[in-house]
Amino acid sequence: MPADAVETLKAPGEPPFVLALDVGSSSVRAAFFDSQGDEVEGTRARVERGFRTTADGGSELDAECALAEAASVIDDALALAPERVLAGTLAVAVACFWHSLVGVAADGRAVTPVYGWADTRAARQAEALRRELDERETHARTGCRLHPSYWPAKLRWICEERPHEWRAAARWMSFGELLTVRLCGGDVNGDGNVPAAVSMASGTGLLDQHNCAWDAALVERLGLTVEQMPSLARDSQTLTLANDYAARWPSLRGVPFFPAIADGAANSVGEGCATRARIALMVGTSAAMRVVYEGEPPAELHESLWCYRLDRRRVIVGGALSDGGALFDWLRDSLKFSLPNDVAAMDVATFGAKELEEEVARLEPDAHGLTILPFWSGERSTGWHARARGAVLGLGAHTRPAEIVRAAQESVAYRLALIFDALIAHAPGASLRASGGALLRSPAWARIIADVLGRPVTLSPVEEASSRGAVLLALEALGKIKDVADVDVPGGETIEHEAQRHAVYRRARERQQKFYDLLIREL
Repeated sequence: MPADAVETLKAPGEPPFVLALDVGSSSVRAAFFDSQGDEVEGTRARVERGFRTTADGGSELDAECALAEAASVIDDALALAPERVLAGTLAVAVACFWHSLVGVAADGRAVTPVYGWADTRAARQAEALRRELDERETHARTGCRLHPSYWPAKLRWICEERPHEWRAAARWMSFGELLTVRLCGGDVNGDGNVPAAVSMASGTGLLDQHNCAWDAALVERLGLTVEQMPSLARDSQTLTLANDYAARWPSLRGVPFFPAIADGAANSVGEGCATRARIALMVGTSAAMRVVYEGEPPAELHESLWCYRLDRRRVIVGGALSDGGALFDWLRDSLKFSLPNDVAAMDVATFGAKELEEEVARLEPDAHGLTILPFWSGERSTGWHARARGAVLGLGAHTRPAEIVRAAQESVAYRLALIFDALIAHAPGASLRASGGALLRSPAWARIIADVLGRPVTLSPVEEASSRGAVLLALEALGKIKDVADVDVPGGETIEHEAQRHAVYRRARERQQKFYDLLIREL
């Protein structure tokens, strides 16, 4: 790190400390981090949870339960933290899952569930918006396609399909802003609204990425006003806890509380990918590739990519898959219990995490002969077909469960390769840094991705990259770090690709694309 990059950073484990709250799709975590962005050992708290899915493509979270989970992990982290850490806590930094939507009454009560990015029920409304609007121009302006994962289609779906929710909601926001409403009070700006970090707002599909302002014409087309959207926070804006939560957490009374930033943006910063020199690869519940850089949004954006913001001076370009680690978990759990009784008795140990990883790693590339279209939760990048659904092609009487899992991991890698092909134009010569629980738990999967891409992949040593990124951005805003890009993260193991395997995978990618064109593209 350059000598002038830090103003007041001290040795590891020294104050100031920052409490990080990371509200993810499948878990909520909280931990304290020190002045260099290193996690304070022994302070991490975690609650596992998940969205409720429905047969018609729904993905919902109970707002009150989600708020209670967030508060409970803060309770636990505070209980675990030593007194010197509590006394030296400078701020609370929050990362939250992107693209959620919740309607809120004038008194701050949630009057809808929290609708997640994987909710595809607004597919018909997205198609209608494509007929009404110039999607190419909308994409260039907002950085987002007209797709059910974003607010325009979701808002129209709520208006048409759940009119009682539409009428009850005075304001619309992501779960990150709802958390701010609850913890810091409702009317924190004096205008009846709460601030949203630009990074969170940029993933809604309603923000003009070039002007960092709500797209008034698009908002109006949906039957709303800009006043019903969150106000947009300054990059350095902070709040403080409301009296009831300050009484619950006295060590945090008066401590600056940053509005929630998007977890994907924070993840890139946390794993040391804050410039064009590195592309961040993440495989958690979903999967994504992203590049962050300082400057304006690209003049031209490939149709397969999105463009959001890290903050007002930095943009983030990338692509995302709805199915990553969640597909792996679904296959592992479903296959184990769907086997005939006599086979299950023999193979149940195979589906322990260690045993499954070893069996998958022993398989040769594409030797199973299967083709999987990994769209259990619909498709975002690269084709944005919300009605897409998963398929397993080529099954035979001798197909083994581990072969299906291996084929699924390869199928996700093929879709990531399509994102990479479009993204590399925005970061020529960049290296790849990988993170995410699903990927870091499976070296075999990381090797598959390296071989598919034909590029080395360096594993990130950071366990909680989103939390760390939120902390570093908070330290930067408070003047404790000059620029998060100067805080490097040494990489872990680098997985090299093999040319022969890459050639096998190129042919398998072509086969997957043929099935995609036949089964998905014409939807």
